[in-house]
Amino acid sequence: MTVAVVVLAIAVVLLVALLSAVGAGTLARMDGATWPTAFTRAATTFAAVITLAAAVTAALSPFLT
Repeated sequence: MTVAVVVLAIAVVLLVALLSAVGAGTLARMDGATWPTAFTRAATTFAAVITLAAAVTAALSPFLT
């Protein structure tokens, strides 16, 4: 049961990160940015979401055990 919850949580975080990255890249292109700039913004957004999820997990880990 616990493994399934962890895998589901990882999948949700990755899905949110991918959707955020696509949105950031799309907004960058709509703003007139070049393709490399749009990819950079998308990658930065993806990394930020993953980092935020890791920070929240680290902060909540004492309460989860």
